Amino acid sequence: MGVDYGAKLAGTTAACMCIKGKLQVWQSHRGENADAWLQQLIGERQPAVVYIDAPLTLPKVYSLPHLLPEADFFYRNADRQLQAMSPMFIGGLTARAIRLRIQLAAAGVAMLETYPTQLAKLLLPHLSGYKKGLAKLPDFTAALQDLLPVTLQALPHSWHQFDALLAWLSGYRHSLGLSVLYGDASEGRIIV
Repeated sequence: MGVDYGAKLAGTTAACMCIKGKLQVWQSHRGENADAWLQQLIGERQPAVVYIDAPLTLPKVYSLPHLLPEADFFYRNADRQLQAMSPMFIGGLTARAIRLRIQLAAAGVAMLETYPTQLAKLLLPHLSGYKKGLAKLPDFTAALQDLLPVTLQALPHSWHQFDALLAWLSGYRHSLGLSVLYGDASEGRIIV
């Protein structure tokens, strides 16, 4: 399952999974607890692995026995490589994602971190306007459909749904050994 993880009540969390040979996409609703919604969806669909667009670790300095003043307190190596947002800047979302990962692990579901923005850059470099308004979404969807191993059940209606598709595709690429890994194992990897 691929997940674009958003604010808890904003209705911006979306998920994607292959069901009966077609990619199906779901999205939470505004005012709905996205964490409870996602846990219920995962419980119903029972994926073995969830690939989520959210930080699942903190910068390594926080796991060291002695804090060094010159250490990077904001970014992980993977964040720097991808020019991604600091897990500390989006602290509440990071904390929710880490808690969700721990809860799912206890239920036997693995959760791995991905970054849909980077996959869009890698696979669709010829297109412009990624997340710059809904007018470009059909162009990106059409280009992505040509790269997908299965068909879409329905076209995405938001960039959140599109990013959930990209998160799923990162997971699919990872399962085939075709993904690119950013960061390091001691601090946390991002799979694209």
